[in-house]
Amino acid sequence: MTKKIILFFLLLLILIFLSVFYLGKGTTPSQKVFPQDEAVQVYFNHPTARGSKYKEPYRHLTRSGDNLEQIYLEGIQSAQFSIDLAVQELRLPNIAKALVKKQQSGVTVRIILENIYNQTWGEKQNLDISQLSERDRSAYEDYKKFVDVNNNGNLSPKELQDRDALVILKNANVPLIDDTEDRTRGTGLMHHKFMIIDHKTVITGSANLTQSGIHGDFTNLNTRGNTNNVLRIKSPEFAQLFTEEFEIMWGDGVGQNPDSRFGIHKPERPAKTVIINHIPITVKFSPSSSITPWEMTSNGLIDQQLNKAKNFIDLALFVFSEQKLADSLRLESQKNVKIRTLIDPEFAFRFYSEGLDMLGVALPDNCRYEIDNHPWETPLITVGIPDLPKGDKLHHKFGIIDQKIVITGSHNWSNAANFNNDETLLIIDSPLIAKHYLSEFEQLYKTAHLGLPNYLQKKITEQSQKCNLIASPKSLKGTEKININTASLEQLESLPGVGKKLAQAIIIERQKQPFTSPEDLQRVSGIGAKKLEKLTDKINF
Repeated sequence: MTKKIILFFLLLLILIFLSVFYLGKGTTPSQKVFPQDEAVQVYFNHPTARGSKYKEPYRHLTRSGDNLEQIYLEGIQSAQFSIDLAVQELRLPNIAKALVKKQQSGVTVRIILENIYNQTWGEKQNLDISQLSERDRSAYEDYKKFVDVNNNGNLSPKELQDRDALVILKNANVPLIDDTEDRTRGTGLMHHKFMIIDHKTVITGSANLTQSGIHGDFTNLNTRGNTNNVLRIKSPEFAQLFTEEFEIMWGDGVGQNPDSRFGIHKPERPAKTVIINHIPITVKFSPSSSITPWEMTSNGLIDQQLNKAKNFIDLALFVFSEQKLADSLRLESQKNVKIRTLIDPEFAFRFYSEGLDMLGVALPDNCRYEIDNHPWETPLITVGIPDLPKGDKLHHKFGIIDQKIVITGSHNWSNAANFNNDETLLIIDSPLIAKHYLSEFEQLYKTAHLGLPNYLQKKITEQSQKCNLIASPKSLKGTEKININTASLEQLESLPGVGKKLAQAIIIERQKQPFTSPEDLQRVSGIGAKKLEKLTDKINF
C-alpha cells in the first residue's frame, strides 16, 4: 500500500512539473501564451505563441499566424452607423466588397488613400510597365495574376469587377479621396493605416490592406506576408482622436472645396493620452512643422520613451534613419541598457541606416558620408536582420522598453515620417501588451542574422579606399548635402549664412511651393545672388 501511495505521488509530481513546463515557466517569452486585454487587443500575421492558424481566402493555404484581414472584416461587419478608413493602399477585394455591402445597408463609408495607390490595376494596363520601378513592376505582375482568375493572360471586365478592390469601390460609388484632394501633388505619403467603426472602435497598426502586406505574394506560396501587427482598441474617447485626424484630411469630401489638409498643410496636433481599461495610450499624429521643437514631434516622443529605459530596449523596424534616435540609443547603451535591434534587410545596410551606426561603421554614398553620422565606439553585436521568406519584409515599426512600454503604429523612425508624412504613433504603457510584442520580437530574433555581414565590411573597405576616406570615422559633420524641401529648422540653420529667421522663411516658402532648383530659393526674402552662391553646393532637392 505504501509503495502505491509513493508511486501515486511521484506520478503526480511528474504531471505537475510537465504542466508547469508547458505553461511556460522557465521558458522564453516567445514560448508563452498571453491573454488578450478586453479593450486593447493585438495581432500578428506571422506565427505567434498563441499557435493561431487560418486558411487564406485567396491562395487557400492553411498557415500559422493571425488573419489580419479578418480583424478588419469583423470591424466592418460590426458597423451600424459609420466606417472611416485611412490606409496607404487597399487591394483586398473581400475588404472592398464588405465595405460596399455596408454602404448599401445604410452605413456611412468614407475612404482615404495615398494618391499613388488610387489607381485601378485595369488603368495601369494602359501604362508603360517597363517605366515602373522594379518593386512596382513586380507588384503589378503579381496582382495581374491575382485578378486573372482564368489564367488566360487577359484581365476581363468581369475579373476586374470581382478582384480589383478599387474597381469594386468605384463601381459602387463609395466616397473615396486621396492626398491630392487638397489640390497639391501630395507633399508626403498618406501613410496612415487605421479604421474607425461607429466612432467607438479603432483598428490600426503597421499593415496595408494588400495581399503581400497581410497574407503573402499571390504567386509565391512560400511567403507569409510582410511582418505586421494590428491593434483593435475599443474606446469612444480614443476613437474621437482618430476621427479628428480623419476629418482634417477629409474636409468636405470628394471633389468639392479644397479644404482637405494633408502632410505639411495640417495644423500642429500635440500628443494626447487616453486611459483605456487602466492602460495609458498616447497618440501622436505626424507630420509636425519643421519649426516645431523636435522634442514635441513624433520622433521626439519616441526619444522620450527611449530615455526611460533602465534595462532593455528591443526594436523591430522597417526603416531606421533618424540620427537623433540613434544618438539617444548610444547613450542608453553606455548606461548598460541591453539593446537588440532588427531592421528590414532591404534598409538595414543602406548608407543612411542607423543600424550601421550601431554596428560601429559608416558607408559612404558617392564618396560622402551622411551628415552628423556617429558610428558607435563600442559596437553592438545584437543588431541584425530577420530571417524571413524571400519576398517578405520586416514591416513592423515597434519598440519595447523594459518589457513594459510599447512604441508602435505606422510611423517609421525617419525624418520623412516626422516632417512630411501622415502617420500614426502609439505609446502603450502596459506589461501585458508588451508581452505580446516581446513574444513577436523573440520569434524574429531567435533566427536572425546578427552583426556586420562579411560582404558589407568588404564593401565599406572598397568604398573607403576608392574615395580615400576613413573606413570607420568616429564622427562626421557637414559632409552630406541638405534637402532644402525636407530639412528641419536645425538643419537649415547649419547652412552658411542661414539663421533662425531665414530658416523659418525658407520653410514657409517651401510649404507654398516646393523648391526645384537653387534659383527658386531667391523667392525667399533675404537670399540674394551672393548667398545663393554659398548655398548651391550644400543643398539638394
